[in-house]
Amino acid sequence: MFDYLFAQYKGYPVHEVYLELIAVFFGLCSVWYAKKDNILVFPTGLISTSIYAYLLWQWSLLGDSMINVYYFIMSIYGWYHWTRKKDNIDEFPISTMNGKERVIAVIIFTLTIVFVVVIYLYFNKFTNWYSYLDTLLTAIFFVGMWLMAKRKIENWIFWIAGDLLSIPLYFAKGYTFTSFQYTVFTIIAVYGFLEWKKILNSLQSLEHHQS
Repeated sequence: MFDYLFAQYKGYPVHEVYLELIAVFFGLCSVWYAKKDNILVFPTGLISTSIYAYLLWQWSLLGDSMINVYYFIMSIYGWYHWTRKKDNIDEFPISTMNGKERVIAVIIFTLTIVFVVVIYLYFNKFTNWYSYLDTLLTAIFFVGMWLMAKRKIENWIFWIAGDLLSIPLYFAKGYTFTSFQYTVFTIIAVYGFLEWKKILNSLQSLEHHQS
C-alpha cells in the first residue's frame, strides 16, 4: 500500500519532496484561515503558491503553475482588499455576488479556458485525459480565487468543485501528498461555506435591525 501511494517519489530530488510538504502545510493553513475569515489566509497562501508555482513548472504542469502564479497575484490584491476599513469597520465584508460580478465571473472562466487551451496547444500538452481536466480546473480556480479576494461567499462553491476534481487528478499525476491536501481542502471548504453563511446571515440580520 505504501509503495502504491508513494513509489513515484523515488525518482524525485529530495529538495522537491520537502518543498511539496512545506507547500502542502502552508496551503492547508491558508484554507483554514479562509474558513475563519482571517486575513492570514493571504500570507500563508503566498508561501504555498510561490512554492507550487516553482514545483509545477519544474514538473512541466503549465496550467497548474499558471494557477499558482495567479493565486500569488490575487493573494496580494485580496490582502489589500480585506484590510480596507471605513470608520474602523470592514469596507468589504462577506457578501453574495451581484449581477455584474456574475458576468465578470463568466468572462474570467471563458477567457481562462481559451488562454489555457492556446498554451497547451502551443506546447503540444494535450497528450492525456488530465490535460483536459487541468484546463477546466484552471478556469474553476481562477474564478474561485477572484471571488475569495472579493470576499464573496460563492467562492467556496468553486473551491469545493475544483478540490473534488483535483483529488484524482493529482493522484493520477503521481503527487500523492498534494492529492491528500485536496482531500482535506474539500472538507475544510464545505465547513468554510457553512461558516461564512452563518457570518453572512448575522451581518444581514444586523443590517435589517439597523434599518
